[in-house]
This record gives sequence, C-alpha cells and structure tokens, in this order.
Amino acid sequence: MKTTLSALLGLALVACAAPVSAQKSTAPVPAAAKTKINPYPLKTCIVSDNDLDSMGGEFTKVYDGQEIKFCCKPCVKKFEANKPKYLAKIK
Repeated sequence: MKTTLSALLGLALVACAAPVSAQKSTAPVPAAAKTKINPYPLKTCIVSDNDLDSMGGEFTKVYDGQEIKFCCKPCVKKFEANKPKYLAKIK
C-alpha cells in the first residue's frame, strides 16, 4: 500500500508541475490587449527634455493608448500632475 500511495503522489506532483505553456487558456483576451498603442515620437523626456537615459534608464508608461517615455520617476509624477500640458508636445 505504501508503494501505491507514493506512486500516486508522485504522479500528482508531475501533473501539477506541467509547464504553464503546455496548459491551454480558455480566458478571452482583454480588450485592453487588443488596443493599438501609439509609439512615443520624441527622442527626449516629455517633461524635462533630457535624454531618456540621462538618469539611469528610461521609464515607459501608456496613457490613453499613447506610449510616453520619461528620464526618471520624478518626471512621471510631474506629468501626472499636468497631463494636458505635456501631451500637447506630441500632438
């Protein structure tokens, strides 16, 4: 009986450890994933006009289908405080 129980537990563990890629998802694709994202057209930060990598690496966010890039986290906060002002730069 011990061998049978061990064998069953082993099979159960193998079944649970199947790779996620092997499992099929039946969930529908969210509408947000289908939305086209417009690429960021500028070569500099939308807030500070600095090079995007000037502060150690760029930050990318998407607002209303538009990709926006920043040089640092403080610029993200400034952007969020006055989105219309900065979005006017890319229109």
